[in-house]
Amino acid sequence: MALQILEQNGAYELHGSLTATTTRSFIIHFEHLINTVKNVTVNIDHVNAIDSSGVDALKTLIAIALRTNNIFSVIGNGCRDIYEDYKSSFVA
Repeated sequence: MALQILEQNGAYELHGSLTATTTRSFIIHFEHLINTVKNVTVNIDHVNAIDSSGVDALKTLIAIALRTNNIFSVIGNGCRDIYEDYKSSFVA
């Protein structure tokens, strides 16, 4: 399934899958927003699938925002897979 990005009340809602086939365009789109808007919030409530490349894409955007002193926030409950993959990346 494709990834659809909708802007609603200043936050960007993701609908669909954040997988290897959609991460490149996802990163390009949000990197531009981070450099333009300075404070970007992404809601993942409607993400139904995410793989490791999707989690890596979120980490990449967080790193870009940190380097440029901008804000990139991920909110919502979305796909449960994201939490396990994201938590495991911070275990020492």
